[in-house]
Amino acid sequence: MALGTQWSDADRGYMSRALQLAAKGLYTTHPNPRVGCVLVKEGRIVGEGYHLRAGEGHAEVNALAQAGENAKGATAYVTLEPCSHFGRTPPCAVGLIDAGVIKVIAAMVDPNPQVAGRGLEMLRAQGIETSAGLLETEAKALNPGFIKRMETGLPQVRIKMASSLDGRTAMASGESQWITGPDARGDVQKLRAQSSAIVTGIESILLDDSSLTVREAELDLPNASDIVKQQPLRVVLDSSLRMPVDAKILKQPGRTLIATCSDDRLKKEKLESGGAHIIVLPSEEERVSLRALLKWLADEEQCNELLVETGATLAGEFIKQGLADEIQLYMAMKLLGSDARPVFTLPLSKMSEQVELRQIDSCMLGRDLKLVLQPVYGDK
Repeated sequence: MALGTQWSDADRGYMSRALQLAAKGLYTTHPNPRVGCVLVKEGRIVGEGYHLRAGEGHAEVNALAQAGENAKGATAYVTLEPCSHFGRTPPCAVGLIDAGVIKVIAAMVDPNPQVAGRGLEMLRAQGIETSAGLLETEAKALNPGFIKRMETGLPQVRIKMASSLDGRTAMASGESQWITGPDARGDVQKLRAQSSAIVTGIESILLDDSSLTVREAELDLPNASDIVKQQPLRVVLDSSLRMPVDAKILKQPGRTLIATCSDDRLKKEKLESGGAHIIVLPSEEERVSLRALLKWLADEEQCNELLVETGATLAGEFIKQGLADEIQLYMAMKLLGSDARPVFTLPLSKMSEQVELRQIDSCMLGRDLKLVLQPVYGDK
C-alpha cells in the first residue's frame, strides 16, 4: 500500500467530498455502514455516489453508474474499503475492476471480518494501485457503531438524558415535561433517526406512556418524510412483563421488542397479540442481562448504534457495567431542586469510585446546553 506521505492536497479534497457524500446516508443505511465514493479522471470528478439504504446500490456502484465509460482510467476515492464478498449486492471490488479503474484510495480498511483487507487485495491482484488511511479518523467517526459491532460483537451505546442545571430529570412526582426546549427535542429526533434501536425500561413506559418514534414534524431535515419510513427498533426491558397491552409504544409504525426473563406464557401471548415481539434473555439479579441484550441485538438485529432513553436507574446500570460508550446530555438552564430525581442512579460512596467523563463536544441549542461525553473505564 502507498504511504500517507504520498497523498496530495487534491487527494485530501476528493476524499473530503467522499466523506460529505457518505454523511448523506447517516439516517438510512442501517445495518450497513455509511460510505461515499468519488471517481476522478484527469483532475475532474466524473462520478459520485453514496450508499443510501441496505439492499440498494453501494457507493461505488452509484458512482460508477454516474461515470459510465469515464470510469476507465479513473481513481476511486472511497471512505471504506470496497467489499469483496457477495451480500445483497455483488462485490464492489469486482465492479471497480470491471470498470477499468486504475487506482483506489480508501479512507479506512473495512473492519468486517468478511472483508478486512480482502477487497484491497483483490484490486491489487488485478494490477490496481491501492492505499488506505487517508482521512481515516473522519471516516471512522461516520461509523462508530458498525466498527464496534464488527470488532467486538456489540453495538455502540449512547445514553440520552435531559436535565436541569442542578442535574435533575423530573420532579419527585415524576413530572418532567418539558425540561428542555424545542431545539433540544428536535436534536433528539435526529439521534433517534440515526440509531438502529431505541432502548428504554418498563418504568419509563409506565410513567410516560412514551411512543419513542421518529416524528417527521420535529425532524428538521430535508428528507424527513423518507427517513421516518424506517423507524428504529423500539426495545423495552421488562423483566416481569408489566407492559400494558394498550401502551402507545405497541401501536406505532415499526417494531416494538420486549426483552424479558419471565416465563409467563399467558402474559407473553397477550402482549404478542397486542403487537409486541418478545425475547427471553438470561437474567442478572432478577433483571434482564444488559450484556446479553446488547449481544442479541448485534447478532440477531445487526444493530450498530443504540440510543438509550430511560430513567436514572437503567441509565446508571449501563454506566456501572461499563456498557455506555457515550452520553448525550441536554442541560436546561433551570433548577428543579434537591427533591427532584437525579440523572443517574449510581450508588457510589468513595471518591475512588467516581466515573470520569471526557468531553467530546458541546454546543448551545436554543437556551439549552448540549454536552457529548465519553465515560472513561479502567485504564482507557
